Amino acid sequence: MNQSLSSLARLTLRQLRRVASDLGVALYSRKSKDELLDAISTKQEFSAGEKRIETAISLAEMEAGFGNTPLPLPETRVVFLPRDPQWAYVFWEIAADSRRSAEAAGARQLCLRVSDVTGLHDGSSHPHTLQEVVVDAGTSEWYLPVPLSDRDYRVELGFRLNDGGWFSLAFSAVARVPAMHPSEQILDQFVPFSLEATPSTLPTPADAGDNNLHEWLYQTATVRWRRLGRGSEAFHELGDSDAAARGLNDSGVGRWASGRSESGIGGVAPRQRSFWLVADAELIVYGATDPSATLTIGDEAVPLSADGTFRVQVPFRDGHQLYPIKAVAADGEQTRNITLEFERKTPQDNTNTPEQAKNEWF
Repeated sequence: MNQSLSSLARLTLRQLRRVASDLGVALYSRKSKDELLDAISTKQEFSAGEKRIETAISLAEMEAGFGNTPLPLPETRVVFLPRDPQWAYVFWEIAADSRRSAEAAGARQLCLRVSDVTGLHDGSSHPHTLQEVVVDAGTSEWYLPVPLSDRDYRVELGFRLNDGGWFSLAFSAVARVPAMHPSEQILDQFVPFSLEATPSTLPTPADAGDNNLHEWLYQTATVRWRRLGRGSEAFHELGDSDAAARGLNDSGVGRWASGRSESGIGGVAPRQRSFWLVADAELIVYGATDPSATLTIGDEAVPLSADGTFRVQVPFRDGHQLYPIKAVAADGEQTRNITLEFERKTPQDNTNTPEQAKNEWF
């Protein structure tokens, strides 16, 4: 029992005698209250000192039993960390014994060797892909330019010797450098499109459905400028009579563009062949909002994923296009909106599909 002197003074004589009995105070029954207070306080201080001594002795015994713990020995290692598709970060440590061994062998320059090991698992590298980079002998880190993105690389740390030989110190783990282009793994389904002219009448939202949502959004964004007739759309919308009146053949080139007649008669032997080209562009509109919100592009509702993300891929044809995007909270009190404006121009279009390709004399 360990109590302060002020708390002990509030106890009765009988209670003090009980405390003194527990502490082992001699002749406690013959002492007065003041004498009991002095005896109990002295006994408590003595007991506390003995406990501190015992604790110090036990800690000293434990520390003596541990002995000397050896420090970890330094090791030579190199770490290769790709930062982006064009740069990587490399850092290393060289143990003292490794450096002495390299100096004894005639070390001249500290170098990093970058090897392309894509698809290889036996420790080898692809031939003609090894690149050696000289680094400062006093540094322990370096930024390396990546030869080619979307590949696996391994870095070797070593010294170039005076006789032209190589003294290897350590190899890094194989790391993948990310690709420069977007990922080819896309969760949503691409919207098919055609190079043919779009219908002059717009589909109604009831007829559009989920499968035609992307085309409906494109038509909504471009309907007000549809009558202007621009670029490749103006060309594709020409009728056969208009093309013939302008002297254009199926490939879109004038009949006499090659300097020869249709028979191919000229200064070289005639050859007959067909040729074609198809090219176009698509527009991707993506983003995210609260999963419980309602999202619209124009007047058309766009479905959201479980995490609130959305991604819409629409044709990107010539002309001016507006995509007003609006998100409304589930309670209808909060809204967020953004309007995206795009414009595409095709100054030249001399394309045709394989079905439209015809044999021509050259």
